[in-house]
Amino acid sequence: MKKLLLTFTLLCAIFVNAPAQATDVNAVKAKIVKHAISMGVDPAIALSIARTESGFRHEARSSHGAVGVFQLMPSTARRMGLNPYSLNDNIKGGIMYYKKMYNMFGSVELALAAYNAGPGNVKKYNNSIPPYAETRNFVRKITADVKRQKTTPDPIVAKVKSGTYTAQAPKTNIPKAKAEYKMAPAGQIVNASDLETEIIEENPIELKLETLTVSI
Repeated sequence: MKKLLLTFTLLCAIFVNAPAQATDVNAVKAKIVKHAISMGVDPAIALSIARTESGFRHEARSSHGAVGVFQLMPSTARRMGLNPYSLNDNIKGGIMYYKKMYNMFGSVELALAAYNAGPGNVKKYNNSIPPYAETRNFVRKITADVKRQKTTPDPIVAKVKSGTYTAQAPKTNIPKAKAEYKMAPAGQIVNASDLETEIIEENPIELKLETLTVSI
């Protein structure tokens, strides 16, 4: 009897929380789509990067210190005049960086490889996808997801384009890694060469998510 009661309680909790979690994810997706459209980036690619990097979880952090939905390094975001701990800035920064990589290499696959492994490593291997398992899986997973979205588009994309999505965005600012976070004035970006040099020195990001299993 106690086990049945516990099972019923857990199921109720799941059903009660599910709508709220779905709403939060949709709000994050809507922001991604809006920024992608405004910056001339295919929303399907932006959504796929965010899904692969964090599962649309702004509180996600990697062992390398990358934060947020698009797993930005704080130092990289700071050079773009953005705050990676802000959901809006994190999304904007991630899409800006992808677009920068695309303009640099002229290929979706190479832009994704550079996003994951850094532009220096793409250039190191003669403008090809570096032979890193993580990077190749990253590129393969996102390109497959983008292809899937072309057949079955995310409903959020149509709602945002038509202006019918009106849900309020969740409060998803995450704690800062340091007591004080200083960034460049909004809109101020250093020379592209300076930004590239820093990214070259970064290792491919590895995101580890913990799963909690409950046995009854």
